[in-house]
Formats: sequence, structure tokens, C-alpha cells
Amino acid sequence: MAQTYKVVKKKNLGQDSAEVPSKHYAIPKYNGVTEADALYDLIAMRSTVSSADVKVVLDSLNYVLNRELQAGYIVQLGEFGNFRLSLSSAGAVTNEEFEPSMLKKARIIFTPGKSLKKTIKTTKFKAMDN
Repeated sequence: MAQTYKVVKKKNLGQDSAEVPSKHYAIPKYNGVTEADALYDLIAMRSTVSSADVKVVLDSLNYVLNRELQAGYIVQLGEFGNFRLSLSSAGAVTNEEFEPSMLKKARIIFTPGKSLKKTIKTTKFKAMDN
């Protein structure tokens, strides 16, 4: 199985954008969305637990991730990967001039573990049929 892609014309944001205002880039062609209930069933088929058990565990994981990230922890999930909060802010000339109102936005960063990094290396790509 291969991930398909299509080629689309987009604005060129590179250093040569003055000479070449747009370029053609590959973007993934998704086949749809795997809904949570289907994911629970797929996981249950590979284990000895029911899909309801999987849902309870993933709901609990979401709760614990929220709590641990807000407490300032990096959450490591073994081979799956790590979650951490990131923060951006406006800059101040001196440390004393910095105010909490300069905080802009927090984001959750996911860093894949070995197993998912392998997915990146081993996924094959093919052009979408027109």
C-alpha cells in the first residue's frame, strides 16, 4: 500500500519568489478519516480487550495528558512518542520589561517515537491517478 499524492500550484515562498511567483508542489491525497469508533474496533481486534475498554483507556490518556502537560511535564509514551507544550511570545528589550500579556499562544508538540519514525522512512509514495 502506498500513500498517494497530487501536485498543486502554490505561491512560491522561497528566495526566488520574485522571479518565480508560483511553483508546483506535492501534497498528500487522503483517503478519508478514521473515526474514533473505528479506531477503537481496530485496536480491539489486535488485542484481548473490547473496543469499549480501548475507548476508556484512550479517554483516560487524554485526561492524563491534559493534566501532565498543564503541570509542565513532557509526557513520554514509549515507542509511540512524546508530547510537550511549546509557547510563543512577543519580545521585550529587557527581562524586567517582559509582561505576561506578551504571551501569544501555547501549542502541543508531538515528537514521534522509533516506531512512527520508521513509518516516515518506509512509506512509499505514488502519484494519484488522474
